[in-house]
Amino acid sequence: RHSNLFALETLPWACRIVDYGKSVEVLGTKKEVEVIVSPKHGTTKDGFVTDVLHNLIGRLPEFDPADNFLSVTLMNINSVWHPTISYGFYRDKDVTKPFDEPPLFYYGADAYTGDKLAKVSDEVMELKRVLLERYSNLHLDALHHVSEWMVRSYGDDIGDKTSIYTMLRTNKGYRGLTHPMREVEVDGKTKYLPNFKYRYFTEDIPMGLVVTRGIAELAGVPTPHMDDVILWCQEMLGKEYIVDGKLVGKDLHSTRAPQHYGFTNLDDFMEVNHYLDGPEVKTVSETAQVDPSTPATAQ
Repeated sequence: RHSNLFALETLPWACRIVDYGKSVEVLGTKKEVEVIVSPKHGTTKDGFVTDVLHNLIGRLPEFDPADNFLSVTLMNINSVWHPTISYGFYRDKDVTKPFDEPPLFYYGADAYTGDKLAKVSDEVMELKRVLLERYSNLHLDALHHVSEWMVRSYGDDIGDKTSIYTMLRTNKGYRGLTHPMREVEVDGKTKYLPNFKYRYFTEDIPMGLVVTRGIAELAGVPTPHMDDVILWCQEMLGKEYIVDGKLVGKDLHSTRAPQHYGFTNLDDFMEVNHYLDGPEVKTVSETAQVDPSTPATAQ
């Protein structure tokens, strides 16, 4: 019997639960979402898996076949979006001081946050460049900068495409979405404190951004901006992932970072996870040819 394992690089919609287990509010439908299927069967737009998905969710978003699970892992937009926007908003605030109402998440982002998102994404793009340079014919076409992802995903729902900052604040699909908060009583009134036990932190850090950070560490790609976000988030979570610039913290076992599984070598990580499957994918060192006529001393 044939079966397929598939993954989407993001949810098809921007949505929120109205009545748990019964109804949700769809705030925006994405135009395009990458999908990866393994084994590689039904990975075209006319394929069986995408047909089933469209029957389930409707005509949109359009599903574009991704190359491999690595590209979808590194294109985990939530792992960049949620922690970095949270860091940007709370970076100079006292998180123990209650708010009168839940602050807006995307529409409340400032220019600094937009710039920080760009810089974190720049680091992911540098990781992509290093991987493609090292492994000839490795395909990571599904991995885009967050600014490109926004336009591909939301298109004309965005009012101002000038920058990441303006796109966050003018995307119809983000309207009204607030920071995850928990209610507290202060002098008989309901106030709000940040909920650092929400999935933006408990999932998007150990199962998301820390994974990307771990792959970057194996590849020797510096990630100072990503580290800023992770270090702040791990403090809010009461966890320890990065210590002295390395993923060696006491809570690494609770993550999906490659270091948790004992990987210390990039080639081993790529091979064991079958990212290099296929005879056409070789490392640069493997494809380098030495002219047999060249003197040994020059080689």
